[in-house]
Amino acid sequence: MKEFVKMVLAVLCGFFVMWILGLILMLGMIGSAALSGGSKTVLPREGVLDINYDEFVLAEQAGEKMPDVMSLYSGTGTATIGLWDAIQSVRTAAGDPGIKYILLRGDSVPGGTADLEEFRAALASFRESGKPVIAYMENPGNGNYYLNTVADKIYMMADHGGMSQLIGLSGRLMFLKDLMDKLGVNYQLIRHGKYKSAGEMYTKSAPSEENLEQNRVMIQSIWKTYSSAMAESRGISEETLNELIDGLKLNFPEDFRNAGLVDSLVSHEALVQRLCDMAVVEKKEDLHLISFADYVSAKKPVEPVSVKNAVAILYADGEIKDGDDVSDIAGDRFVRIIDKIRKDDKVKAVVLRVNSPGGSVLASSKIKNALDLLKAEKPVVASYGNYAASGGYWISNGCEKIFSDATTLTGSIGVFGLIPEFSKAAKNLAHVNIVSVNSNRHSDALSLMRPFDAEENAFMQANIDDTYTNFVNMVAEGRGMTPEAVDEIAQGRVWAGSDAIGIGLVDQIGTLQDAVNCAADLAGYVSDSDYSVTSYPRPLTAVEQLYEMIGQSKRDKSIFAGTPFAALGKALESLKENQPCKIYATMPYAIEIR
Repeated sequence: MKEFVKMVLAVLCGFFVMWILGLILMLGMIGSAALSGGSKTVLPREGVLDINYDEFVLAEQAGEKMPDVMSLYSGTGTATIGLWDAIQSVRTAAGDPGIKYILLRGDSVPGGTADLEEFRAALASFRESGKPVIAYMENPGNGNYYLNTVADKIYMMADHGGMSQLIGLSGRLMFLKDLMDKLGVNYQLIRHGKYKSAGEMYTKSAPSEENLEQNRVMIQSIWKTYSSAMAESRGISEETLNELIDGLKLNFPEDFRNAGLVDSLVSHEALVQRLCDMAVVEKKEDLHLISFADYVSAKKPVEPVSVKNAVAILYADGEIKDGDDVSDIAGDRFVRIIDKIRKDDKVKAVVLRVNSPGGSVLASSKIKNALDLLKAEKPVVASYGNYAASGGYWISNGCEKIFSDATTLTGSIGVFGLIPEFSKAAKNLAHVNIVSVNSNRHSDALSLMRPFDAEENAFMQANIDDTYTNFVNMVAEGRGMTPEAVDEIAQGRVWAGSDAIGIGLVDQIGTLQDAVNCAADLAGYVSDSDYSVTSYPRPLTAVEQLYEMIGQSKRDKSIFAGTPFAALGKALESLKENQPCKIYATMPYAIEIR
């Protein structure tokens, strides 16, 4: 036994030493980068814009790149590119005489459903400039093929080494009730909205009919957006495309070519020759492939220190939380940011970019109140990303105009409380008996050590119902609808953007660029040169990201802060934060595109 303990301690000590060495190395890398002044990437005078999906991911905002110790050793790494920066760089490339055409390649999926939708629209606009877009693929999937179908020509690897994953979309729901029963943990779900399924994971072994229905509709709506675009680009019907996929008839490269889904099967050498011919160069050494991440870095304009006229993009990205957290959408911190924008005379209009499944009702209410004050002084337009649901819809439904992507998940107008109680777990697993001594009849109602009685359940339900009524009335006022009409499409139901436009939840299917253009119009700007675009909140620096990672931000008072066990401290802090008296407006799941 002693030898086993020694072995465990040795492993832990080794892990701790490696962590310290990695931290020191990373701090040195960050310091070196800071001393170097962050000089911009130097690009070749002309070449091909190489958009390799394996080399970057799209995010709402991208700050300084934090060096990664593992990628330092391996020589690999994935860049994080802000969606706005990516779109603007594609627009810049359209007018850049040094960019001959765009090459799309790679097997990964660089973003969420709406990210891909907006990026594909930018690529389509590039084609309208008269420059071609060429795609090459080896392992076709739903996401990369959707992007590739924007191209003038799609080439596919001729050999049979790849694996087709173009099989349609699928979402997965997880249910933990049986496990919770084994552990003796009883989750008490109090909600308003038959589709509000955020707590079902813990209280059911299988989805309710309403939950299953809304998921079917969402998946089918998102797939229709993707499949219709793919089919139209390739000159076939949606029915034909779905028949090919349902019949698993797209297995080998020849299947894609014979179905008209690719233009030609090529070897690597043949592909290089075609790329050289298009670039009008003789040798592949003269074929300058310009990394998309490098191009974004080189072409990204530096936000001016002082501007006269600006449209601000306010990024509401992440879960809505209480407090001052520097990550996600912390209510108190976000209110201060909104107040700063409101008081800034240089900012004439605002785009509220929402990419959030919701969260705390209290924080959502604070943010909504601050946005109402902002809207009283300046035009505020909403733009929806991958998600703008529940609390994300709470804060944004009163904007002057709402733009949504067709694949955005929105709505989820409903609220819930989820209160666990551990009496059986304490007794059966830990063999601990808990006895409460109370001053009043219900003093221990929120102790988490006994289930609610009927009165307590009714008390909580009344609070949930009142919050739901306020939510519905708020949406009715923001969207110019009756509360009854809102209630019919609410009940916690999540809608895809393509369906949300028909029921009045959003105004227009459009991109972030469309929202910025609308805000500029409302501010009275005539052309792009009349204003600059500025972003809030300020992205974290590399050093701030590092402190976030190791748990040493000012807010973190955990005893684990600054140690390899910071993640454990954060998990315990999260458990403490999810107090039973809190009410949530949040969406329970995410949809991942493959």
